[in-house]
Amino acid sequence: MTSKNPNRANRSATLDVGVIGVGSMGQHHARVYNELRNARLVGVSDVDAERAEEIADEYGTAAYSRDELLERVDAVSIVVPTRYHFETLEAALEADAAAFVEKPVLGTLEQADALRAMVDRIDLPVQVGHIERFNPAVTTLSQIIDDLDVVSVRAQRLGPPPARTIDDSAVMDLMIHDIDVVLSLLSESPHRVSGTGVDGNRHATALLEFDETMATLIASRKTQRKVRTLEITAENCFVELDYIDQSVEIHRNSVPEYVKENGGVRFTHESIVERPSVTNAEPLFEELSSFCQVVRDGGVPEVTVEDGLEALAVAQWIEDDTRGYEAADEPTDAEVMMTDD
Repeated sequence: MTSKNPNRANRSATLDVGVIGVGSMGQHHARVYNELRNARLVGVSDVDAERAEEIADEYGTAAYSRDELLERVDAVSIVVPTRYHFETLEAALEADAAAFVEKPVLGTLEQADALRAMVDRIDLPVQVGHIERFNPAVTTLSQIIDDLDVVSVRAQRLGPPPARTIDDSAVMDLMIHDIDVVLSLLSESPHRVSGTGVDGNRHATALLEFDETMATLIASRKTQRKVRTLEITAENCFVELDYIDQSVEIHRNSVPEYVKENGGVRFTHESIVERPSVTNAEPLFEELSSFCQVVRDGGVPEVTVEDGLEALAVAQWIEDDTRGYEAADEPTDAEVMMTDD
């Protein structure tokens, strides 16, 4: 990729990168870019100019307006509120900057076709920020999933109310991570989706039905313990994945037994537990490294716009169901999109 910076003729392998939106998540994008080899953090931008200056000072870079920053970068992270994703992504691509956009890729499916057309027309890499694809535990699981006859999947993404205001529901903000992981692991779209939630979907449960598999997903901002787990029931084993610990355990040959002891009987249940090797790493570092490599060397992003739109469609289907939409009356945008796929 040819850099916009004419002074970089001898550093062609180094990307000039920036971050638009340096709030609680965007600041970590700035930190990672500042640490990456072959990437140079040339600036940040935020509607809060004081915040932008603070983060720029912390990482030895500069604060710019959005459009000034886009003039200077080869690639940019878009970490603004979801409702501003489309317009910011459009500005980046029109400025000839590859874009990383945080999930969900859009707020609704209304602009899905316009997004597809824009990405096809401009033909620059666009990666969607489904960070759990880059969790080493998920990477490990993806290497063994084809050897499993999966019966069901169960994911929990729970935690207490956040200190900051989040516009998106727990479905759009939390559960969408697990939707993307399940779809990528199973390489299949659900044919039926149902959901239920309380308190404006601050706590929600969904059931995804596939041809021969089902997935139960739970997301909550009302649980006084942080939980990030995924479990797979397969024909010959049970797999437990912990996103936080970055661990995978495979339980096989479970044998129940009643044992006589001291004149009584107790129940035991033993199994063989395999623990595949998982190399711990920061998912965000791996995610942005992958993005920069695609921008620099070409290829297809690990999480494409279509991946982001499919996860959004399922999440929207769940949201619609929790609000009582009846598919028999009129298909929702999400159902239409999934049916078309």
